[in-house]
Amino acid sequence: MIAQLQKDSIELLKQLISIQSFSKEEDKTADAIEAFLQQRAIKTNRKLNNIWAYNKHFDVAKPTLLLNSHHDTVKPNSGYTRDPYAPAVEDGKLYGLGSNDAGGCLVSLIATFLYYHEQEDLNHNICLATTAEEEISGNNGLECVLPDLGELEFAIVGEPTLMNLAIAERGLLVLDCTSHGRAGHAAREEGDNAIYKALKDIEWFRNYRFSKVSEMFGPLKMSVTIINAGSQHNVVPATCTFTVDVRVTDAYTNEEVLKIIRTNVDCEVMPRSIRLKPSSIDKAHPIVQSGLALGRTTYGSPTTSDQALLSIPSLKVGPGDSARSHMADEYVYLSEIEKGIELYIDMLKPVVKGK
Repeated sequence: MIAQLQKDSIELLKQLISIQSFSKEEDKTADAIEAFLQQRAIKTNRKLNNIWAYNKHFDVAKPTLLLNSHHDTVKPNSGYTRDPYAPAVEDGKLYGLGSNDAGGCLVSLIATFLYYHEQEDLNHNICLATTAEEEISGNNGLECVLPDLGELEFAIVGEPTLMNLAIAERGLLVLDCTSHGRAGHAAREEGDNAIYKALKDIEWFRNYRFSKVSEMFGPLKMSVTIINAGSQHNVVPATCTFTVDVRVTDAYTNEEVLKIIRTNVDCEVMPRSIRLKPSSIDKAHPIVQSGLALGRTTYGSPTTSDQALLSIPSLKVGPGDSARSHMADEYVYLSEIEKGIELYIDMLKPVVKGK
């Protein structure tokens, strides 16, 4: 059975690669996933471009675990030498846009769901959710359907990790900051230069050290990444805007970080979102222990994913390598998918079957 699941998964991934599925434009890949499941007698649910399903013998008295990955992609970068939508296998590598991020994870989790779908002796229900807009942290992806999925105990989020166990993930705050001054003529030293006011706050962002340090990630990181001010050389600018990228650790909530920042700077601070929370799962959790028993290692992930939208324990793990995500001529090894399916299935056995 596993060999057939592996074969079908690779063929599904080839199909998904051939369909353009930029964030907010995933309707055709949603159609393909829906058809793939329905052809296997799976009852599917759909909301916008999100598809989800449950194991055949769902029991409301049992806890439910979530298997989630995304089917949207970024746009291909200019370095591509291949057609990003033409799946091709060479030297054991499947090339194509979205093959690694996160197509290999997605089809491997679908295969894992199919493996367990008809089994009657599970002590957990399994919910499969293939979702949209992950690449832009959009509102119409996983977050949109979470209320429809029912109560969930924990989740496996499929992202390329070389099948190692990301037991924690940094949160993300993107802050748009504005310093206010007063316009005037530069020659007469008029006005109140907003750039100078911004520089004071920028220096604070550069040097401030939060008191609590994460055991997993170390210190929280803040980086000023964009700055804009002025209209012409002889006018003192009345405003200066700058953007700060804040990678939040599990030592703080996003709300706590925002409060500390606003207490210490003079500029206006507006977060684009506080939705992308730091997340973690206890190393003693059965799914983590199962992965460790299979020789996997744990680490903290510096990158964000849909895991940030979950308020339940969640483990990020999947075939492929994060270093290949968004690269030109993206690829995933066929062996990574095949092994990923086996590892997902074996990791879940002690949890859903107690053996």
